[in-house]
Amino acid sequence: MPGIDEDIITHKLSLSPNAKPLSQRKRKLGDERRKAVDEEVRKLKEAGFITEIEYPTWLANVVMVKKANGKWRMCVDFTDLNKACPKDPYPLPSIDRLIDGASGC
Repeated sequence: MPGIDEDIITHKLSLSPNAKPLSQRKRKLGDERRKAVDEEVRKLKEAGFITEIEYPTWLANVVMVKKANGKWRMCVDFTDLNKACPKDPYPLPSIDRLIDGASGC
């Protein structure tokens, strides 16, 4: 994030050693969706959240979802990247355990 020192917080994905980088095939977008993508990318670049790169090793498509107010929400399809990340050996606690813990049981 802009303004936060990388020494304070940094997130790095661990990939399986045998994972090969994948580039998803480019999806065609209609004019309305393309304009929404261009506008959102422009905003994210100006805010410093994303930067342009020339040689990506992983390439994921954006998926445009229409919101209730008629505007577009930009999501990213990380299906291939998620498959390449090893599963966390620490499962999340079940809702029953969370409720018991919160109630003092």
